[in-house]
Amino acid sequence: MKIVIIDYGAGNIQSIKFAIKRLGYEAVLSSNEDEIRQADKVIFPGVGEAGSAMRMLRSTGLDKVIPTLKQPVLGICLGMQLMCDHSEEGDTQGLGIFKADVKRFDNSVKVPQIGWNQITNLETHLFDNVQNEEYVYLVHSYYVPECIDEIARTEYGVNYSTALHRDNFYGVQFHPEKSSKTGEQILKNFLNLDLRN
Repeated sequence: MKIVIIDYGAGNIQSIKFAIKRLGYEAVLSSNEDEIRQADKVIFPGVGEAGSAMRMLRSTGLDKVIPTLKQPVLGICLGMQLMCDHSEEGDTQGLGIFKADVKRFDNSVKVPQIGWNQITNLETHLFDNVQNEEYVYLVHSYYVPECIDEIARTEYGVNYSTALHRDNFYGVQFHPEKSSKTGEQILKNFLNLDLRN
């Protein structure tokens, strides 16, 4: 199986590579359109600020490539947020894959949210063999409000969508590569996804 991690200068890439290696696979880092299109699975990571990350995507043309991919794609953290329509962070237009806008947590909670929190309302094969109310690791100041593409939910001041799915695209706000056995299972499920199911 060919796994490509999109390399655009805004990724928590090494920890994802190590997590995939622990599952018995090798992942390739690439910004090459042909290589990305030929992959069986694509991971779209993201760490940092939405506006600058989108500028990097646009400078490489990847903003046009990612929404047209046909294989399973997993956006992680900022990667998931960039797959949405819009983010309040830097007033950033996203890739428009998920029908949602990204908001900033208000001052009623400590920002950023850092640490372990529970995921509930789990849907799709991404969460096979994952129990409701398992804990995952999060680091973020912006969130996706509950929306039509939600497949998992977390509560932090408000209920928000901590995982999204539309067609062949998946997104998780948490870091599966840092979420112990639960995150490992979710990554394993993603790598086992068959779009015919």
